[in-house]
Amino acid sequence: MFTKLFYFATLLTTAAAAGKMVRIPMKKVESERFVNRVSSVPQNIQYELGAGQEGDVVINDYQNSQYYGEIEIGSNGQKFEVIFDTGSSNLWVPSASCEKTCSGKSLYDSSKSSTYVKNGTDFNIQYGSGPVSGYYSQDDMTMGGLPVKGQIFAEITDASGLGLAFKVGKFDGILGLGFDTIAVGGVESPFHNLITQGVVDKPIFAFYLGNNAPGELTFGDMDPKHYTGDLDVVPLKSNDYWRITLDDAKYNGESVTSCNTAIVDSGTSLITGPKSDIDKMAKMVGARKNFAGEYLLDCKKGGEDVEFVINGKSYTLSFEDYTIESSGTCLFAFMGMDIPRPNGPLWILGDVFMRKYYTVFNYEEQTVSIGLAA
Repeated sequence: MFTKLFYFATLLTTAAAAGKMVRIPMKKVESERFVNRVSSVPQNIQYELGAGQEGDVVINDYQNSQYYGEIEIGSNGQKFEVIFDTGSSNLWVPSASCEKTCSGKSLYDSSKSSTYVKNGTDFNIQYGSGPVSGYYSQDDMTMGGLPVKGQIFAEITDASGLGLAFKVGKFDGILGLGFDTIAVGGVESPFHNLITQGVVDKPIFAFYLGNNAPGELTFGDMDPKHYTGDLDVVPLKSNDYWRITLDDAKYNGESVTSCNTAIVDSGTSLITGPKSDIDKMAKMVGARKNFAGEYLLDCKKGGEDVEFVINGKSYTLSFEDYTIESSGTCLFAFMGMDIPRPNGPLWILGDVFMRKYYTVFNYEEQTVSIGLAA
């Protein structure tokens, strides 16, 4: 299985005095609730990293905890809770005609919006658990209170492929923050449109997840109070999944990686790597697998540092950073996942990494800047 998404986010927008910037506060789900969910996720929900062609897209397990925040679509301000995900690039929400498989979700009704423009092109996503389909539409929207004119998005008419993950999840749809190159149908992403329409002063967004404290997603700027020292600017290997070069991954100073590529993904709760690499690391730290395939640790035993070397700089995670404790049980926050070529093999630096390190995503310069979170 693939463990996806660790934080909840509620949307609260405030305008920055120095420019067009908005802040979205993040809430952290309780560790006990998270660990319990990890053990109960259906095994048929898988992660699939697409090749950037129509019908292929990053697919995630949404049952665990999710980043979600409110957006509005249409002239009448139809509200949706969406996941903010750097690992995908499309915006989709359930359609009013998706009553059966979208039960309990907010549904988009184009007949109630005077700014709706019909498109009708088929939209299909292949999930590990099955397909999800619908069609494209166009309408005005706001994200974080920032207006986007004429955004092309997908109305989902059949969400059965998401299974239980969608039914119990606290989200209506997904708002991808990746590049247009991996967008199904090649449509421009909402953040790209914020840039081209001149809504944000800077082509950047930044995540501060906090550690047992509220976090924040910032559009249009970064917030210096959320990091210490300098930010290291890391160039992308390619403009798709915020893909960077991983010089090395080490446990207690010993290299454990068989590949040199990673993606920084706000939508992934844990850190994933090739199965052989994670198995090796788990053995070194003394973790044992449970019935669901997750690794558990003795919280009292502790462990050595895990180190990621990126752009020549070391980023370390202590035992407390890479474990999630609940009722005396420690979950090893790494999972093995073999991503097939051409996109893999690779590591996915999810929220466990991003909680320790402030991350700034620059859409135009195609960089990820990383600094120690404060």
